[in-house]
Formats: sequence, C-alpha cells, structure tokens
Amino acid sequence: MAFKPLHDRVLVKRVESEEKTAGGLIIPDSAKEKPAEGEVVAVGEGARKDSGELIEMAVKAGDKILFGKWSGTEITLDGQELLIMKESDILGIIA
Repeated sequence: MAFKPLHDRVLVKRVESEEKTAGGLIIPDSAKEKPAEGEVVAVGEGARKDSGELIEMAVKAGDKILFGKWSGTEITLDGQELLIMKESDILGIIA
C-alpha cells in the first residue's frame, strides 16, 4: 500500500472485536459494536506551529491505540478497511 497521511493525520487499522462474551455467548455480527481500538499503520510528519516549527507526532506505526467511538473517516485501501484520523482523536497508546 502506497499511502502517506499528511500533517497530523494517522492511518489506523481497527482491531477485530471478540466473537464471544466472557461467559461464552456468541455475539452475532448485527449486535457487535465497532471496536475503538486499533493499530497505527502510518503517520504524517506532524502539525506545524504558526512559526512554521514542526510538532513531532506522539504515535508511530505499530502502536496499539484507543480512539473515540466516532473518530476518523473510514476508507478502503487495497481491499482493507482503515480509518484516517487526526492525532488529537487518539485517546491513548496501549502499552
């Protein structure tokens, strides 16, 4: 895939949600919520201050992240469903 996000944008692949509950019940596709957890695929170079100075990105490719439920724009690249979002939409990095 040849896609590079611009500025402070991040390309994210959602992590698949669980098929079963902790009690062993199978969750049908119609009842599943889209997960708010993902893996960073690519990042832009960062935002710029008014002075033109580059603000470095806090996330990098490969980081596992949490993001808001309504964050990002869904896109399809090479048959893969991905999200593009601003770095500020990311709630945190999972260690």
